[in-house]
Amino acid sequence: MSQTKSQAINIGINDQDRAAIAKGLSHLLADSYTLYLQTHNFHWNVTGPQFRELHLMFEEHYTELATAVDEIAERIRTLGYPAPGTYKAFAELSSIKEVDGVPAAGDMLVLLTEAHEQVVRTCREVLVQAQEADDESSASLISDRMVIHEKTAWMLRSML
Repeated sequence: MSQTKSQAINIGINDQDRAAIAKGLSHLLADSYTLYLQTHNFHWNVTGPQFRELHLMFEEHYTELATAVDEIAERIRTLGYPAPGTYKAFAELSSIKEVDGVPAAGDMLVLLTEAHEQVVRTCREVLVQAQEADDESSASLISDRMVIHEKTAWMLRSML
C-alpha cells in the first residue's frame, strides 16, 4: 500500500503505524463492502413466509453498511493512503466469500450471521494495531463497528 503524494501528515502516528492501520482498515472495508453486497442481494432475493420481515431487516442492514463503508474509507484517506474501491481489490482483501446462487431464507440468515462474525474478527485484528499506535480515532471507529456487527449477528442468530 503506497501513501498518497501530498503534504506530509503529522497527526502523531508514525508512518509505519499509519501504513499498518490503513492496511488493516482496507481489509475491514473489503469485508464490510462484501457484506453490504451480500445483504443487498439477499434483500432483493429473499422469499418465503418471513419475506416482509427479512426484506425490511436486510434493507436496514445494508443501509447502515453503506454509511459504514464510507466512514472506513475516509479514515483510510485520513491516514494518508488510498482506499480500495474495486470489486477486484475487495475480492482480494475480503475474508468473506461470495455466495453463488440464491440461498433459502434460513441459509441467508446463517450466511449473514457468519459474515457479521467475520467482520468482528477482522475488527479485533486491526483494533490491536490502532490501540498499539495510540490511534484513538481508528480505534473508536473500529470499536463502534464491532458493537454493531456483534449485535447484528446476535439478532440474526436469534431468528434461526
